[in-house]
Amino acid sequence: MSTTLSLTIPTSFGDIPLDADERGTGRPVVMLHGGGGPVSVTAFADLLADATGTRVIVPVHPGFGGTPRPESLTTIGGLAEVYAGLLDALELDDAVVVGNSMGGWITAELALLHPSRLGCVSIIDGVGIEVDGHPIAEIASPADLIARSWYDPSRAPNLDPSTMPPALQQIFAGNRAALALYAGGMTDATLLGRLAVIDVPALVLWGQADRIADADYGRAFAAAIPGARFEILPHTGHVPQMETPDLLLEALRPFIAHK
Repeated sequence: MSTTLSLTIPTSFGDIPLDADERGTGRPVVMLHGGGGPVSVTAFADLLADATGTRVIVPVHPGFGGTPRPESLTTIGGLAEVYAGLLDALELDDAVVVGNSMGGWITAELALLHPSRLGCVSIIDGVGIEVDGHPIAEIASPADLIARSWYDPSRAPNLDPSTMPPALQQIFAGNRAALALYAGGMTDATLLGRLAVIDVPALVLWGQADRIADADYGRAFAAAIPGARFEILPHTGHVPQMETPDLLLEALRPFIAHK
């Protein structure tokens, strides 16, 4: 069972209200969601806490999941500062930060801030860098998003807004608006070159069938981070925590357990 936290995080651009759920005890793991919102990682967070004996915390990026977004918070770097503040606010020592998709980009930016409470990071099918010949896919429709995000699209949840109840339509629209604001074209031309100064252990995991950002894009992400390990997850697309959670769990388990 998870507990909901309502926090206020001080940053250089003002105090930021932040909601988060936590479950379990043990080494802290902060899981950062992508454009699908917190619902895209909640079930895996429960699995991870139960299987590894960790304290898993899932914050909601302001503007996602029906939450408000302060006008001063508009960038991925700003979100990274918020999460550096979260580590301090919760006094999370030797924290593991795990991010999928846009959450992987935030994770990289957080590692670049060098917060003292950060122990290691895992980037799962992240975005944010630019790789020649391997662009981030442009998404034409919800159906296209499913086709590009899943190895087996028949297992994907329904993302057609026209079939959703009004409350879910509003959340879905809010998620898309927040993603567009924070991530824009899904890349930062400076990020790849900046990754060389990350100084914490890093594990980069990638779905073999990711058609949002392909496996060679993932290899470039890992190669840019000193000492990073790269692993492919077979029969998996852009959202391993949803499509192949057991594979993702087994890839993360030894990394999280290592001190």
